[in-house]
Amino acid sequence: MHDTHGTSALLPSDAGQALLIGRIHDPRDQGPSVVALRNGVLVDLTHRFPTVSELLNQDDPAAAVGRAAPARWSFDAVARATLAGDRDAPRFVAPCDLQVIKACGVTFADSMLERVIEEKAGGNPQDAARIRDGIGQAIGAAISSIRPGSREAEEARRYLVREGLWSQYLEVGIGPDAEVFTKAPVLSAVGSGEAIGILKASQWNNPEPELVLAVDAAGRIRGATLGNDVNLRDIEGRSALLLGKAKDNNASCAIGPFIRLFDARFTLDDARRLEIRLNVTGEDGFVLDGHSSIRRISRDLADLVAQTCGRHHQYPDGFMLFTGTLFAPTEDRDAPGQGFTHKPGDVVRIGSPRLGTLINRVTYSEEAPPWTGGIAWLMRNLARRGLLSA
Repeated sequence: MHDTHGTSALLPSDAGQALLIGRIHDPRDQGPSVVALRNGVLVDLTHRFPTVSELLNQDDPAAAVGRAAPARWSFDAVARATLAGDRDAPRFVAPCDLQVIKACGVTFADSMLERVIEEKAGGNPQDAARIRDGIGQAIGAAISSIRPGSREAEEARRYLVREGLWSQYLEVGIGPDAEVFTKAPVLSAVGSGEAIGILKASQWNNPEPELVLAVDAAGRIRGATLGNDVNLRDIEGRSALLLGKAKDNNASCAIGPFIRLFDARFTLDDARRLEIRLNVTGEDGFVLDGHSSIRRISRDLADLVAQTCGRHHQYPDGFMLFTGTLFAPTEDRDAPGQGFTHKPGDVVRIGSPRLGTLINRVTYSEEAPPWTGGIAWLMRNLARRGLLSA
């Protein structure tokens, strides 16, 4: 992937004041290292924290990152190799490791209605415009102001059932329980600069720019990053039981470029106010721009975390939580009424001034580099490097 915006595009606008942690794959180590960015260099935290999961489980991760550590890599050199797709040089990979990758869906009213449309259209984009108009006129304005689980939500549910408009997506959109699912296996996420995959069988799909929370084993939100929860609209639209087929494929989950730890300069309240930008540029000259405003989310970020973990479910190594997206593209790319769908070669840029930019090029999952670095591989690599001592 050629770099058209410079290596600084990966960084937040206030990078000099941000606590940024990530992971580097260095061919000399044949495996990943945990790093923090300081003054343009990447310091190596791996000898104290072999995994990001262990770092985030500390009582004070921000203080731990602030302690002295050896500098090993130039940020500019690693960023250039990352954006160039140079796998023979140290490059950034996804900034999480042993955390389970979870996701919440249908957390914004606009995208919730698009899920209803997918379902009613049976995954057929040609029927989507007609159904979108009908549903929008019937429930669009009212649904957007309803708080999930409230008395108003229950009244809306009864009305929609009577009108034959109720949907499983409305159930999780305005009902008491959020949709929480496992997006991808541990260690399978790709980072900035890597290919992101769609299935060849999918003819209607789109990126999903999202805020991703980094949560420790105790359910504490330690920081935030960006993610692309790629959505195969035709496959999920045929049946919600195909969610796994639509969501979990080779290279179908991108996270990065860094986890920004919470501190006095960047807090959970700051995350609640983030604006996330999306740009898709195709080799055919097509350009799509969009955004997702966390201010418009229907469920608070802390509530999404509480619905994911607690007495009912524990995550000893923590988890990364996709929080949903406002973005649901309807602009026609080719024939009228077909809507937007990806083409191989699309460059997807998901950015926020406080978190940097996640950049990936679209390919088919069947043609993306195979995922080979699982948990057993990571443990063997860390053991060989002498990094698993008590």
